[in-house]
Amino acid sequence: MKKWVWPFLLLLALVPGWLEKAVAPLAAGIVPTLDAPLWKLTLDHLLLVLLAEALILLIAVPLVVFVTRKGNHAFLQLTETLTGLGQTVPTLAILALAVPALGFGVYPTLLGLVLYGLLPVVSNGIAGLKNLDEGVLDAATGMGMTGLQRLWRIEFPLAYPVLLAGIRTSTVYNVGTATIGAALGAGGLGSPIINGLSQQNFALVLMGALTAGLLALTLESLFPEASS
Repeated sequence: MKKWVWPFLLLLALVPGWLEKAVAPLAAGIVPTLDAPLWKLTLDHLLLVLLAEALILLIAVPLVVFVTRKGNHAFLQLTETLTGLGQTVPTLAILALAVPALGFGVYPTLLGLVLYGLLPVVSNGIAGLKNLDEGVLDAATGMGMTGLQRLWRIEFPLAYPVLLAGIRTSTVYNVGTATIGAALGAGGLGSPIINGLSQQNFALVLMGALTAGLLALTLESLFPEASS
């Protein structure tokens, strides 16, 4: 399918009043009303996911570089185990445990997104850096490159497609996961879903779920071909 299809459908869904009228038959013909315009909920949701991904990169990239250096392999399995815990523990439980320390709103949601989205980036980063051709690395060393030069000019470019695939997976996962944050007051596209469930209004639920799905597919389609 053409890459422009998902962004086009997302923009179409965000046209004021269009999606509300489209799902009205599910609410006995009554056009559902939202607490905020759908485009604003989508923008809030997008900013939350992008902020979480920025934090994930700030944590994951230095961590991956550290555990893939010679002499640090003892930390490799420990890192993979700890980051894997973020996906084995239910996100809702993480959010509930974070509320006493961080309160309601964006902060506990960000924590949940970072813990949930860390594994794909770390796993792919480790795989990308550990599976490089040793001959290429030896040649770079033989040319007189320092460890930092070899990392920046050889290792990162070669591992880039694998690392980018992990970032893409993490981003797509977190678009869906971020909808849970609305239960804690973080806003975003989870708001119509939560409101729809409480009011038994399936039109509202469908609006939130459909827009979140289109946002995830749009973000995935915007990643470069090298990530596939």
